[in-house]
Amino acid sequence: MKRTIIADIFNPELVGEQVCVKGWVRTRRGNKNVQFIALNDGSTIKNLQIVIDLQQFDEESLKPITTGSSLHVEGTLVASQGKGQTVEVQAQTIEVYGTADPDEYPLQKKGHTLEFLREKAHLRMRTNTFGAVFRIRHHLAFAIHQFFNDRGFFYLNTPIITASDCEGAGDMFQVTTLDLSKLPKNEDGSNDYSRDFFGKPTSLTVSGQLEGELGATALGAIYTFGPTFRAENSNTPRHLAEFWMIEPEVAFNDITDNMDLAEDFIKYCVRYALDHCHDDIEFLNKMYDDTLIERLEGVLKQPFVRLPYTEGIDILMKSGKKFEFPVKWGVDLQSEHERFLVEEHFKRPVILTDYPKDIKAFYMKQNEDGRTVRAMDVLFPQIGEIIGGSEREADYDKLLAEIERRGIPMKDMWWYLDTRRFGTVPHSGFGLGFERLVLFVTGMSNIRDVIAFPRTPGNAEF
Repeated sequence: MKRTIIADIFNPELVGEQVCVKGWVRTRRGNKNVQFIALNDGSTIKNLQIVIDLQQFDEESLKPITTGSSLHVEGTLVASQGKGQTVEVQAQTIEVYGTADPDEYPLQKKGHTLEFLREKAHLRMRTNTFGAVFRIRHHLAFAIHQFFNDRGFFYLNTPIITASDCEGAGDMFQVTTLDLSKLPKNEDGSNDYSRDFFGKPTSLTVSGQLEGELGATALGAIYTFGPTFRAENSNTPRHLAEFWMIEPEVAFNDITDNMDLAEDFIKYCVRYALDHCHDDIEFLNKMYDDTLIERLEGVLKQPFVRLPYTEGIDILMKSGKKFEFPVKWGVDLQSEHERFLVEEHFKRPVILTDYPKDIKAFYMKQNEDGRTVRAMDVLFPQIGEIIGGSEREADYDKLLAEIERRGIPMKDMWWYLDTRRFGTVPHSGFGLGFERLVLFVTGMSNIRDVIAFPRTPGNAEF
């Protein structure tokens, strides 16, 4: 008999039919006459109730059925008389695929803390919480591809191994085939990378943006969606060493076009999640954050505020609020500043624009005032910055002067400058940290809980 996944079993048209289901046991309860098994196969937050009439089964054959064991069940789908489910399966045959020793299986009990489950990352996806999170993550990834495909963007795969540091931060994981215990040296004592695989120092990418700009100046509109890496020794609930980024780049778009795209994009993703992940979001709203659905729907109801950095600083300085990090013009805003603007002052998402050029990257288009650049950060409730982007500097001379002012090695930038030498155009783009989007949509509080295998300082297991 062909298997039916549990997500499809709650269909009134199947009532009375013989069905085959497979999954893992969440709970088992009952009495000497009848037993009830909650079965889940990962396709939905809903468990399917399996009813076992003990007169039809050898009790000894049922002993291996414990929480965590896996089953193949065949029986009749019937309307349920109990609360909490619409249908149930009256079991006729049960095969135990795999047992789970109740003395050793770590997920026997309910109510495990998220901290405990992080230590069991190889098993935590079997819980209701993480099943919901990773189904939502899947649907958001699908929505991202659909959004850009439907708008004529091309998906571009930018390199994971790179010789350039897009952000200029220097916190990059080095890639090498050299023997680290006996590195070859130049005469001046520096490492001789001419003997390395690529013949120069290379690292894991922190962003696909620079290569994305090459694609945009050929294909018009591209987006990347891939892993990025930061060797930043940070243990905050908002940082990972390995995470995923979505980075659209669009030729002929100015900063206003860029803000429009960012707002449309993020609203599309939130709407898609609400439409396609209702059961999972409802579960997380009930179990973790009872304002989650209200907050998600609130993002869709109003346009995002568009606020110049200078005005934002004025609001913060006049707020009378005592911040841990003092505010003045020229500082990079901290999460507490961003969340004040979003959650307390405007009570909706904010796109902050026109930052001081010295706190932003070299490639951002300079404004006429000589002090600011056409940067934009999208700030969200609970999260702070969720998108960072800008109109890119299209003027060759201005870009070259900024590269030289910041001391960026020209040998790493010649190819990037060529896009300004040959048919330069206004263009813009942004980066969305995928895990921060998932964090917002699920209502989880730690970014390590929205990626299957978090990579953080001191943690590279599983």
